Amino acid sequence: MTDRPVALVTGAARRLGREISLTLAAQGWAVAVHYATSGPQAVTTASDCSVRSAAHTPLTEGLDALQLAATFEADLADEASTRALVPQVAAHFGRLDAVINSASVFEHDDAASFGHATMARHWQTNTAAPILLAKALEIHLRERTALADATPEPGQACVVNLLDQKLWNPNPDFLSYTLSKAALEAATTLLAQALAPTLRVVGVAPGLTLPSPYMNSPEHFESLHRLSPLGRSSTPADVADAVAFALRNKALTGTTLLVDGGQHLMKFERDFSHMPQA
Repeated sequence: MTDRPVALVTGAARRLGREISLTLAAQGWAVAVHYATSGPQAVTTASDCSVRSAAHTPLTEGLDALQLAATFEADLADEASTRALVPQVAAHFGRLDAVINSASVFEHDDAASFGHATMARHWQTNTAAPILLAKALEIHLRERTALADATPEPGQACVVNLLDQKLWNPNPDFLSYTLSKAALEAATTLLAQALAPTLRVVGVAPGLTLPSPYMNSPEHFESLHRLSPLGRSSTPADVADAVAFALRNKALTGTTLLVDGGQHLMKFERDFSHMPQA
């Protein structure tokens, strides 16, 4: 069993999930790096996390790098695979203290192209899986404390759900994605009520943070990134810092941190990917 807190980060092989994993590792967390299809990138992320976690807190005698970071494959669109993930992580590390739901399906549709299949793909990964993982973490924590004949410290464990500023600044693009994130935002409140006091549940809503495949060029992304009251939207480091803050602030639950440079305060008629270069 590792002697440091363990965080499971979904979609941790690339992009925001990787940045969050590296930030937590640098603060002394052990990291369970989840992936679905990006196996080689997940191995790289886990290796980099091990280096950062060891630099923060050297391993005690008898432990190895696998107690600092390890990879876990799961298809979050599959219920059985999702339900198995937390027990696998807990069995490997001996404990689990946080889940960061970063993995996300982001496919374009609108009212004209909407259909059950597209909605189901977004719902399964973006909404249902985070709910299952949150409940699985709560079950693990109750079982762990029962075995130790201890009482869990209120607010110690946490689930962080990655949302989107567009929930506060809606537009009709990416309809299924937006609906799935709106449902996850509501679930953040409901789970905070249902799973207290064993764990906290917090949302983090980035603005435009990384280029999407739907953008024309790096210049297009940069011009849109500047569209905010602060003159810049969120960076991966900003989002990762907000996640780390949510994990350590024991009074924070049932609410969402908007990390977007104020983009939610501006009215955008279309999604960023459908806007011209500013």
